[in-house]
Amino acid sequence: QVALRAAEVLSKLGAFGVKVLLDERSGDSSAKRRARAVELRTILTRLGPTFVKIGQGLSTRPDLCPAEYLEELAELQDSLPTFPDEEAFACIERELGFPLDSIYSTISPSPIAAASLGQVYKARLKYSGKLVAVKVQRPGIEDAIGLDFYLLRGLGFLINKYVDIVTSDVVALMDEFARRVFQELNYVQEGQNARRFKKLYADKQDVLVPDIFWDYTSAKVLTMEWIEGVKLNQQAAIESQGLKVLDLVNIGIQCSLRQLLEYGYFHADPHPGNILATPEGKLAFLDFGMMSETPEDARVAIIGHVVHLVNRDYEAMARDYYALDFLEPDVDVSPIVPALKNFFDDALNATVSELNFKTIVDGLGAVLYRYPFNVPAYYALILRSLTVLEGLALYADPDFKVLAASYPYFAKRLLTDPNPYLRDALIELLFKDGRFRWNRLENLLVQGRQDREFAAKDALQPVLKLLLGPDGEELRVLVVKEAVRVTEAITIGTLIDSYNSAPEFLKPLISSGNPAGPFKFSEAEREQMMELRDQVFRVWGLLRSSNNFDPSLLQPVVQVLQEPEARVLGSRVAGGVTQRLAARLLQQLLRT
Repeated sequence: QVALRAAEVLSKLGAFGVKVLLDERSGDSSAKRRARAVELRTILTRLGPTFVKIGQGLSTRPDLCPAEYLEELAELQDSLPTFPDEEAFACIERELGFPLDSIYSTISPSPIAAASLGQVYKARLKYSGKLVAVKVQRPGIEDAIGLDFYLLRGLGFLINKYVDIVTSDVVALMDEFARRVFQELNYVQEGQNARRFKKLYADKQDVLVPDIFWDYTSAKVLTMEWIEGVKLNQQAAIESQGLKVLDLVNIGIQCSLRQLLEYGYFHADPHPGNILATPEGKLAFLDFGMMSETPEDARVAIIGHVVHLVNRDYEAMARDYYALDFLEPDVDVSPIVPALKNFFDDALNATVSELNFKTIVDGLGAVLYRYPFNVPAYYALILRSLTVLEGLALYADPDFKVLAASYPYFAKRLLTDPNPYLRDALIELLFKDGRFRWNRLENLLVQGRQDREFAAKDALQPVLKLLLGPDGEELRVLVVKEAVRVTEAITIGTLIDSYNSAPEFLKPLISSGNPAGPFKFSEAEREQMMELRDQVFRVWGLLRSSNNFDPSLLQPVVQVLQEPEARVLGSRVAGGVTQRLAARLLQQLLRT
């Protein structure tokens, strides 16, 4: 059996490998790669569940596959012919220890869905009358997958030893992937995954996770609450229920961001078949066999990476790949910086929020493929998740941008999270080139308010604490300079407004007959000061108009300002303002 299976696998994959080598020698092209990618997808489907899973795994690895292969492998379906219902029902009775008719009052005579590892029946529990989905594992699947991974591990050993162009440890990749697939075969583990996922994310009113019926669950049979819903890629059926695909996609994006960046525990098999739109407008998540986790350091590094992208700080972006575990510490990132610059300078003709997410993934994939990157599984899977969601949204709205939909979450985290890395990323964003960017703070507040969990009283608290702490001297210098600018702009702006609102007969007396007014500013200076003042007032207005705003929300700020360090800072600001206004007065006199 081992020899026969080895011959089947080696003959099909070997013939494919020879064709790829011949293509390279005769001149590789995108059209040829596309044709070979389609051929590989067909081969993997015919080789069975192990290779379908491997193909799906490769579809999330831009460091291993060119773009044409990524797109074709992403279309791999989990479908195989169903196995006999008699075998499925016998498995249920054997695993649960009771006759079928004593467990269910009714059960569908044939499966309502089938995948590579099992198939699903719709049933009604006899004791409670509740509708449930019963997933039954395919007979002999463990032995078949075990045999395939045994052969693949041997092949990986040969590749590691004799194929120099492959830099990744193929045996380690196979071992990790085999571990994930065998975890997916344990339905008790899947039930525990669903329970953990529900606890973390179903606290939101628009996210639904089915309950598990533990008395009717074993390693090969999983019984969960039946969810009525429509697959997220069935747009017409969703809209016929009075629902909007874009609203559901936005729910999915916010939930995906919480999975990736907040708790780090996320669904590792995201595709439209695993996400349903319920008639109530909720998003239901199914199939928790494959889950993954994002390391805590990586969660904040990803947000910092977005800040560096906004600032176009490509050197910092390249250094982020150490924290994200893309690169070994001894890899020199200097050759990567020009590649990032070339791609993003072309892509960032618009703002970051206007970028198509797939454009970023494809562009980064080309960079990753050329350099010694090793994309961690968590990162590749979340990219796939967001790409799937954006793809669904684009059918409903060709102008939809997943990054724009993600901004409220990023803004909330940057403004309120006490994590030192995120606090420093916020300062870097707001104090670009040593000058405070009020327009960026205004934009962050506008976006952050769209997140239902945003609290105005928490905004900028981490920055205030650093400002008055022992490590905040560099920030204090910047803040003093900006406070002086703002005070000057508000003072002079108020004087200008007062002059403009004065009766016409008084204006010549105030301005000493000067038709331009009492102040000797250039038009550019005047416009800059008035714009600065207006920006500050708009930011204050955004804070005041936030939900549930009242003066007591500022109590934490008042408490911070009562600390001794704040008084010292205040005196420095007052001294700076006095000097600036005196300089302005002298300037006016000299100009006069």
